Amino acid sequence: MTLEELVACANTEKKMKSVSEAVEDLLVAAQRQGCLTVGVYESAKLMNVDPDSVVLCLLAIDEEDEDDIALQIHFTLIQAFCCDNDINILRVSGMERLAAVLGEGPQDNAEPRDLHCILVTNPHTGSWKSQGLAEVATYCEESRCNNQWVPYVALQAR
Repeated sequence: MTLEELVACANTEKKMKSVSEAVEDLLVAAQRQGCLTVGVYESAKLMNVDPDSVVLCLLAIDEEDEDDIALQIHFTLIQAFCCDNDINILRVSGMERLAAVLGEGPQDNAEPRDLHCILVTNPHTGSWKSQGLAEVATYCEESRCNNQWVPYVALQAR
């Protein structure tokens, strides 16, 4: 490995860590503002009714779900819709960390929420600003410029 390749790897790791932290900050801020829609079905309903309010679509999957054909079909349809409506898409792994960030825990007799698709919305009534959203949007745009249409970030367990 050359020095240039080592520096590029180190920069990529720093960028991924920065974007991962920005995603977490964004999710916490959006949840506080009531600007999150969680679940594949709920997300599809919202995008059908008000796609202009959606500013980011997170598609979360871990290795054990990679073979779930139904989930992959849902993801393909959601990605196509997002591309048609200029909605930033980000693929994430680390479902346990995602659940922790959103305050999801084992609850008695309650079925866990479907965290495979999460939409961040920008309400029509006054907009909220998030540094995390700006950083994630920039990352998505840079990835598209590099022909990576659905960028990927791994959320790290802490």
